[in-house]
Amino acid sequence: MIVKPQLAKLGLFDAKVPRYTSYPTAPHFSNDVGSSLYGDWISEIKPGSEVSLYIHVPFCRRLCWFCACRTQGTQTDNPVIAYVDVLKAELDLLAACLPQGVTLSRLHWGGGTPTLLNPDLMRDLAARIFEVVPLGPNAEFSVEIDPNEVDEARLDALAETGMNRASIGVQDFDDEIQKTIGRIQSYDTTREAVDMIRARGITSLNADILYGLPHQTKSRMTESVQKLLSLNPDRVALYGYAHVPWMAKRQQMIPSDALPTPEQRLDLFDTARRLFMWDNYVEIGIDHFATQDDGLTHALKAGRLKRNFQGYTDDQAEVLIGVGASSISRFPQGYAQNAPATSAHTKAIRDGQFSTSRGHLFKGQDILRARLIEALMCDFQIDSAEILRDHDITAAQLQRLYQDANAAFDGLLRVTEDGLFIPHEARPLTRMIARSFDAYDLSKAGHSSAI
Repeated sequence: MIVKPQLAKLGLFDAKVPRYTSYPTAPHFSNDVGSSLYGDWISEIKPGSEVSLYIHVPFCRRLCWFCACRTQGTQTDNPVIAYVDVLKAELDLLAACLPQGVTLSRLHWGGGTPTLLNPDLMRDLAARIFEVVPLGPNAEFSVEIDPNEVDEARLDALAETGMNRASIGVQDFDDEIQKTIGRIQSYDTTREAVDMIRARGITSLNADILYGLPHQTKSRMTESVQKLLSLNPDRVALYGYAHVPWMAKRQQMIPSDALPTPEQRLDLFDTARRLFMWDNYVEIGIDHFATQDDGLTHALKAGRLKRNFQGYTDDQAEVLIGVGASSISRFPQGYAQNAPATSAHTKAIRDGQFSTSRGHLFKGQDILRARLIEALMCDFQIDSAEILRDHDITAAQLQRLYQDANAAFDGLLRVTEDGLFIPHEARPLTRMIARSFDAYDLSKAGHSSAI
C-alpha cells in the first residue's frame, strides 16, 4: 500500500500538472487556427452525424471569489439580451457551414450563469439552436443552474424547451467557508431548487462540490457531502479547488493561509470519496461519482467513457462545437477556441465571421498521445491491442513508452504485453502518470496541483 511519504517522494504534493480535459492542453494552443479553418472543419462534418454543442453564457449577478472561469458581473439584463443576439448570429454562421442532417447528441449551457437569462430569452435561444441543429433521438440537454439565480418561470421555460439534465454547483455548505469564498448558498436554497427541478419531471441531476477550500476540515467535508447526498444527485464532480490568484484576480480575496496543505487536500478528497462509495456510488475516473444506473457508469463498464472540457462524459460524438465567447470546439482535425473577450467575440460575429482566435491542428503523435492520456484518465489503464489497432506505433515502441513511465514512478505501475495498469493505491498519481505521455513543454502556464 502506498503511504503519504511515498507519494511525497514521487512529487504528488508539489507537482503542478494539467487536468487533461484535452490534449494538448489549452496553453499550447496557437494562432495557427483561425475562423476560415474553423469554418472548413464545420463543413467537413459527416452529413447525418451527431455532434455536441456547448453554449457559453459569461455573465453572473455576482462574481464568486473562488471561480477562475471567464465571467463578468452584471446587475441588468441589457448585456445579456445583447449577448443572446450575438449567440443567435453565431448560430446563423454555423448553419451556413453545417452539412445536412446533423443532429445533437448533447447540448450543454454553461457559464457563467445560464439561468441568468429570463424565460423568453431561454425559449428564444433554444428555438434558434434547434432550427440549426435539432436534438437527436437520445439527446441529452443539460443546463448549469445556480440555485440562487433560478425560479419557477425559468425552470418552466427550460423544461418546455427540452432540458432533461440539470447541473447545480454546491462547492460547500459550511457557512464560514461560503463567506470566505464569496459564495453564499444555503442548503435550504439548494434543496428548494432541486425540488423545483424534479417537480418538472427532470430526474437527472449533476452536482459539483469542491475540496481544498479555505477552512475545510474532514468534519466539515463530511457534513457537506452528507447534505449533498440527501439531494440524491445522479452524478457528482468532486473537484479540487485551484488557487491561482495571479490568473484569477478575484481569488486574491481568499486568504491563502486558510487553505489546507496538499497533504490535507488528499485527506479531504479521501473523506469525500469514502462517503460517496459508502452510499453505493461508482467511482468514475479521478474525480467523478455516479449512481449504478447512470450513463457514466454504463459507459465505464462498457469501456466507452470519454473525457472532454466538461469532465467525464458518455457522449460518443466526434465533434464538440463551442458557441459563445471563449468556447472551445473539438474536431477530428484539432481544437478551435473563440475569442476569450466578449467584446472581441461580439465584434467578429457582427462583422459576419467566426471569432476563432486560436487553436491547435493535430500533428505528429498528438492523436496517439491524446488517447493514451484519455485511457489513463478514464480507465486507469491502457489497452495495447486497442492502441496498436488504431494508431501508427509498433508494440516495441509502445512498450518503451510504458517502461519509461513505470521507471519514473519507481516501478509502481503494472506493465504487461496487454498494456499498462495503474494499481488502485497509485491512483492519486494518475494525472502525473498521464503527464509522462505528454510530449509538450510542461512549463506552460495553466497547470494545477496534482491533488
